[in-house]
Amino acid sequence: MSDLRAPLRPKRKKDIVDFLVHFRWILVIFVVLPISFTVYFLTYVGDVKSAMKSEKKRQKEHEENVKKVVNRLKQRNPTKDGLVCTARKPYIAVGMRNVDYKRARHFEVDLAAFRNILEIDKERMVAKVEPLVNMGQITRATVPMNLALAVVAELDDLTVGGLINGYGIEGSSHIYGLFSDTVVALEVVLSDGRVVRATKDNEYSDLFYAIPWSQGTLGLLVSAEIKLIPVKEYMKLTYKPAARGNLKELAQVYADSFAPRDGDQSKVPDFVEAMIYNPTEGVFMTGVYASKEEAKTKGNVINNQGWWFKPWFYQHAQKALKKGEFVEYIPTREYYHRHTRCLYWEGKLILPFADQWWFRWLLGWIMPPKVSLLKATQGDAIRNYYHDRHVIQDLLIPLYKVGDALEFVHQEMENGQVEYEHHHILGITQGINPCIAECFKLFCTSFTALFYAYTQAFYMMYIHQEIEIKASFGTTFFLLLKAAF
Repeated sequence: MSDLRAPLRPKRKKDIVDFLVHFRWILVIFVVLPISFTVYFLTYVGDVKSAMKSEKKRQKEHEENVKKVVNRLKQRNPTKDGLVCTARKPYIAVGMRNVDYKRARHFEVDLAAFRNILEIDKERMVAKVEPLVNMGQITRATVPMNLALAVVAELDDLTVGGLINGYGIEGSSHIYGLFSDTVVALEVVLSDGRVVRATKDNEYSDLFYAIPWSQGTLGLLVSAEIKLIPVKEYMKLTYKPAARGNLKELAQVYADSFAPRDGDQSKVPDFVEAMIYNPTEGVFMTGVYASKEEAKTKGNVINNQGWWFKPWFYQHAQKALKKGEFVEYIPTREYYHRHTRCLYWEGKLILPFADQWWFRWLLGWIMPPKVSLLKATQGDAIRNYYHDRHVIQDLLIPLYKVGDALEFVHQEMENGQVEYEHHHILGITQGINPCIAECFKLFCTSFTALFYAYTQAFYMMYIHQEIEIKASFGTTFFLLLKAAF
């Protein structure tokens, strides 16, 4: 690490954009939050109306919408219209990355109608959903049935299509893998208008394995069948603080959270998560599903984390550093979405006082702001400011490198004059790769970074780029793909 000891860049002088960013909270409170709440409410009403329809009617509407997509693609002239792209606006995506390729799109296909849960099959333990169904919508439908997706990404707004075409991860991924690893079948419209159902063992198995991480470049996803698992009403969460000499030792504590030393598989937790608040201290959380009867046993503590006035989850977990190890029960759905209201640490970056008790009681119910509206209202100056100075990056590494990665990023952020940083770690073991691998998210607030680590069979985060398609599949495949699209 000796090459990282010298500062990576000189301290930057502040300019007018810094002023705009600093007081951006005014626009967020008086414009973004009210509009976000209205959008959330209208979306919820739409979800309720959809749920009231019969499965047969929802499936019929789905088939009609698929036909519209097919007809739209048949109108395309490959020699004149160029590449196919969804009509979804670039700012709607949940993420800070500037999807500039959509600013130069050529042939748009509207998929806005594809946001219905088509079927919850309790016998097959599969949920069939359209790509714009989000995590909040599906947990609202499944958790009351004591069912859930095997991997539920924490933020409500994350969609099934985004988690498949990109990737998704959670604290249960050490058991089930990435979100795409829980997919049973994919319904895809190809560029020539054909509608195919791809599974791991049918004639479209190559497409089934290629769609994840493809960023929507191989076809238009119109529905997915995803594995369900039985769950209980509560999550029994154990908070274990740890003080160690360095980040590598904290990484080892994290690794030890996944499996007991005695090898007893019955002790493997359903969820594993860790937050490292400074180079020597962290809180490591393990969760196990628990019944309502167990949670309400006398002496047990129930934390309704979903209430608007509750402390933000990462700050609540931090209490363990002073309080010591403790156990509490959180309603399962509220646990799934524990980071939604505060957008992890991003909420404090946008609204510096939003974590204060008075704000949580007065306006916590209107949180969080929609990421899409934050992006839509930021303007080019602030957009470029975040593009240059705010890093949200995915980093994929094996477990044995987590300690090195934490030290590397900490050193880099320190040299970059970051005010303070937090590390949020989620884990994956088994799944695609036989060697144990873990995922960690690293959040450094104040124009900082988000990192993930995961050992995969291949890495195709931005497959829409020509060089990466060629590297992953070869030039011949790229030329065929280019001809098709």
